[in-house]
Amino acid sequence: MNYDGFQIETFEAGRGLWHARIRRADFKPVIIDGVSFPELEAGFAWSNANAAIADAKTRIDYLNQRSVNVEPMRKTAHA
Repeated sequence: MNYDGFQIETFEAGRGLWHARIRRADFKPVIIDGVSFPELEAGFAWSNANAAIADAKTRIDYLNQRSVNVEPMRKTAHA
């Protein structure tokens, strides 16, 4: 599934233990505090795939909010 510039993939790691893996839709790495990640596993083991997706969407919203706030500061700082 695609959500706000990211791909979400759910998978079951054990019986009834659902996880979500997220990566940017353009396949560029996610940079967090200068560390590059090709993909991220989001959250905890959830009881169903929909709960894992909801958690992944929350993480994506946080990543997108954080990157919007950081980029203008970087551009201003290097002007």
